[in-house]
Amino acid sequence: MIKEIYVSHEDKMKKALDALRREFLTLRAGRATPALLDKITVEYYGTPTPISQVANISVPEPRMIAIQAWEKPMIAQIEKAILKSDLGLTPNSDGVVIRLNIPQLTQQRRTELVKVVHKKAEESRIAVRNFRRDANDIVKKMEKEKSISEDEGKKAQDDMQKLTDKYIKEIDQIMSAKEKEILEV
Repeated sequence: MIKEIYVSHEDKMKKALDALRREFLTLRAGRATPALLDKITVEYYGTPTPISQVANISVPEPRMIAIQAWEKPMIAQIEKAILKSDLGLTPNSDGVVIRLNIPQLTQQRRTELVKVVHKKAEESRIAVRNFRRDANDIVKKMEKEKSISEDEGKKAQDDMQKLTDKYIKEIDQIMSAKEKEILEV
């Protein structure tokens, strides 16, 4: 039973880490990447749909993203969605291909992005700690019900703490790598 709790909560922590990685991919660090457009959706036959599902997205140059819509009417909608997004990019369209030029980041914008990175990392740390608390609560409840001994409960809590420390360390490593990437000129 304790093993099941450990495995299920480790899986939850892994998912929190993966979510943080995906979140960091969408942050602009001065380089063009198709992941920048992951959060942007357009209306496609009445349904909000990610741009990647209505167009080809490519990176022909290090500072440019090219978007080629599969259907011509989608070009205007994709442009509007990009303008409404918080990316701060202006699309250039020739009627067939939309080009997004990624400008150099200013020092002020880099500082703002680093703050966002720290905030997102802290949210992930909190999620991991909440999973630890949930697991410990289950273990304490099992101890109260006498389905496990005090020693087993203590060992389970120690193992959960080690797992938590491992994931928080990974979060910190991912955060510092993204921070370094953002501050790189």
